[in-house]
Amino acid sequence: MNEPVSSETYAAQIRRLAELTARVAAQRAEAHTWYAQQCAAADRAVTEATEQVRRAEAAAAEARDLVERVDAEAAHLWGQLRARIGAGGRRLGDPPGPARDATGDPVPLLHGVRELLDRTRQPGELPGSANPLLVLCGIGGAVVAYALGLAARALGHGSGGDLAVGMPVLALVITLLGPLVGLAPARLIADRRHAVLTPRPMLLVAGAGLVTMLLLLALAPR
Repeated sequence: MNEPVSSETYAAQIRRLAELTARVAAQRAEAHTWYAQQCAAADRAVTEATEQVRRAEAAAAEARDLVERVDAEAAHLWGQLRARIGAGGRRLGDPPGPARDATGDPVPLLHGVRELLDRTRQPGELPGSANPLLVLCGIGGAVVAYALGLAARALGHGSGGDLAVGMPVLALVITLLGPLVGLAPARLIADRRHAVLTPRPMLLVAGAGLVTMLLLLALAPR
């Protein structure tokens, strides 16, 4: 027959069972705490990763917009440069692509190019080296106007009626405007040199034309 368990041994077993139960409960609570901490950390990591993805997508979208704006502005400035050069601008071809080793913000660079084009767009005054051409314009315009006046007078003398009255008047008007006829070719010279016909060259052309017209009238046979 089995021997009866002593009360001391039974009490020791009860204490041991209680200790083991408490230890299991503590380990279970620790496991739950660890699990909760890991879940919270994972949630924070997911939240941070989601925010980083959102920021990265926003930065990528902003970068795409900047690239499109820079490309459009570069193409516009390139077109202005080709138009400024004129016929030779066709040799430039299409705008160059971005440099692989380029660094820095392209916006200030484009702003500098725009300012440079704006400065070169403003025409200046004709240089002094163009004065002989301006004098020739004045002389040539006066000669042409004088010849037209003579032709108008001759036509009036050879005709009758209204032409005989109107042609001398037309000849007088042409003669009076003769010193200013040279301004037309002078303007072409200024345009070809991308310059402005300021009062100085205009006075030079008109003065040369006036002197020429007076000499022609003085030397004309009476």
